[in-house]
Amino acid sequence: MNPAAPALDLRDIHAAPAPPFWPPAPGWWLVAVLILVLVTVVGMWLYRRYRRHREWQRIEAELDRLAALANDDPAAFATGLSTLLRRVALQRFDRQRVAPLSGEAWLQFLDETGGEGEFSQGIGQVLADAAYVPEPDAIPAEPLLVLARHWIRKVRRGNA
Repeated sequence: MNPAAPALDLRDIHAAPAPPFWPPAPGWWLVAVLILVLVTVVGMWLYRRYRRHREWQRIEAELDRLAALANDDPAAFATGLSTLLRRVALQRFDRQRVAPLSGEAWLQFLDETGGEGEFSQGIGQVLADAAYVPEPDAIPAEPLLVLARHWIRKVRRGNA
């Protein structure tokens, strides 16, 4: 430093004030909207998944109720089982395809969608005419329940 130089009258450096918290920058608005959309989409997905899970739980409970009915009223059991299978089919498959089916066509549909021939060629044949069987006690409840559970699980997984 030169002692003869005049002293400069300089002020201290002042930092600029911090940007205010509100309103946020446009990028933060975009992030907030994206997060809101993401939360909404995930919430809707979880809600639908919950509803589907509850519906399958109700179907399983109905199967259990029908299993308890099997010994008391075999004809009502077989009719109820066929009705439950139809409800599941209407829920999972095209209504125009499922609704008009009855008799052998219904059993054929069940085979095509996961029955592996057990409905039209095996134990499931009882479902076609269970309401008209002269001896309802001859309806094999346990194998029918096993077959129905197998078909429902296969349809639920989407392997049909």
